[in-house]
Amino acid sequence: MTSPYDIEEIFPDDAVRLPRRQSGNSPQGLAVTLLADYTLRTGAWLPSGAIVALLAEAGVSHAGARTTISRLARRGVLEGSRQGRNSSYRLTPPAALNLAAGGRSIVAAAAADEPWDHRWTLIAFSLPQDEVAQRRELRSRLRWYGCAPLYDGLWISPHDITEKTRAQLVELAFGTMTMFRARHVDLGDETGRNPLDAWDTTAIARHYDAFIRRWRPLLPDIRASRITGMEAVRARTEVMDTYRRLPILDPRLPLELLPPGWLRAPARDLFAAVYDGLAGQAQDHVRAVAGRFTTDPLTDVQAHTVADMLAGLRGAGEPTTDRAGSPTGS
Repeated sequence: MTSPYDIEEIFPDDAVRLPRRQSGNSPQGLAVTLLADYTLRTGAWLPSGAIVALLAEAGVSHAGARTTISRLARRGVLEGSRQGRNSSYRLTPPAALNLAAGGRSIVAAAAADEPWDHRWTLIAFSLPQDEVAQRRELRSRLRWYGCAPLYDGLWISPHDITEKTRAQLVELAFGTMTMFRARHVDLGDETGRNPLDAWDTTAIARHYDAFIRRWRPLLPDIRASRITGMEAVRARTEVMDTYRRLPILDPRLPLELLPPGWLRAPARDLFAAVYDGLAGQAQDHVRAVAGRFTTDPLTDVQAHTVADMLAGLRGAGEPTTDRAGSPTGS
């Protein structure tokens, strides 16, 4: 499992470096975000009826919500349990581990900008055109790892690639990949292409600006505790489901290469203010909705904060118990 999310939400087409405008976030993305926001740390189960009701509050039809749950279960993102006529779901241990790591990466992306060594990682590969599934999976992995295509078959990143990541990429393109670190030699505007051109920084800046314009006006109401209940959950889910895309679009590109006033840090600070500021109210509402479908105690339905994600959400994905109390997970 590369990610419980679908990279095509962010990059619908390999030829397009930035997302097309969509009418809303995908039901599967919303469901994963919703489950992660309130069950990731504890591995809590949520009744299927509660998931459907919460997704309905976000604008997903009941039929669409049930289809979403089934698809996520088939993908190995959710696992289910049934007691009589009642069913419950939770994130599988692999999905929880992936989301915990991804959450930490998302909030750490703008936490501090480390000095750049002025070297680029170049990844060259050549896969047969008929290996469609393999090519798609490799490009998906490269996207998640913050790489972008400079030319067809040549992907780059301003950061080094970890040993674990290298092994995963080589496994997908065994014998057909070359990877190295190098400095850029400027050949001039007419004969050379700048590595930063692999990213459309103008479009990324627009995404940051739109994010800030969307969420900054809510801060006074959040600080005054005027956003509660269903609206708190909807806003918190939406801000996470929107913000999580930004570090993929802007994978810690070196600030010295970017225009002055780059909005990475202000966007992160705004995200933290909204996400943390609504945590208590949203948690209370999720527990109230879940309480309509179960008599089980709901103390393990817990909202985590940006600080919790940065610390690593260590309990995520660890062996817990199933609905009957038996150990599960590995």
